[in-house]
Amino acid sequence: MNASHAYIVLGTSGSGRRALLADLIANGLDESARPVLLVARGERAADEAAAQRLASAAQLIQGAWWLEEGRAVTAEPIPEGATHVFVLVDGRANPIDQLEALHAWLPTAGLEIGRILTVVDCQLASAHPELQRWFDACVHFSDVVLLNRRDGVANKWVSDFAARYRKQHFPCLIEVVKKGDLENPALILEPQARRMSMLFDAEDAWAVPGDADTVIEDDADDDDEDADKPSADDVDDADLIGEVDPYIERLAGSGRRAKEIPDIAKFVP
Repeated sequence: MNASHAYIVLGTSGSGRRALLADLIANGLDESARPVLLVARGERAADEAAAQRLASAAQLIQGAWWLEEGRAVTAEPIPEGATHVFVLVDGRANPIDQLEALHAWLPTAGLEIGRILTVVDCQLASAHPELQRWFDACVHFSDVVLLNRRDGVANKWVSDFAARYRKQHFPCLIEVVKKGDLENPALILEPQARRMSMLFDAEDAWAVPGDADTVIEDDADDDDEDADKPSADDVDDADLIGEVDPYIERLAGSGRRAKEIPDIAKFVP
């Protein structure tokens, strides 16, 4: 590997991200790998045992990152020779703001995007249907979706959650976590793009706003006559290639995001 690959890990605090990262590092990397973990400042570990397991992972170096004034990423130095840099986002903050800032930071840190992962807390998601838009946003940017914390959640709900994205032809891998383990950690870490969003890919795929004042005139809905397509305020992402990413766009006048998502801090302790 000629350059370090960054793996951005989305999901809510308490969704089991640290335990899954420990599995990925222990069973998805070979002995020559030099992994680094950057944890969003203020992100608390909900599972101390998982945090300790992750901290004891072979050759893992841990550091922190944070947003300056909510916009620019600052991170502790990445050691020379690092092969995999795992970036754990703040699971109580807006993931879109963090992704936008990380997109600008990666090249300055000498990193290439490996993959973006979303860990879904199925217990939380099933208990709060109003969070569907929040998870839709995360999955839009994700190469891999890991359905975790399924205890007490009906199998039909889990199947329907995954089917929602398959029906819309999302290219991401969707894997059910069984007893806290991943079936093929190495496959999950394969740096192959499978995300709907092209924000982290070719510069001409999605336009990137130059600053916070970049806006669009209106939030136009697609004229989609297929009743099986998402309705309400959903936008068919496949029709927006060449445009500004719909989750990054801002509306004229208000400056608010074109596609807003719930405030996850209201649902996560």
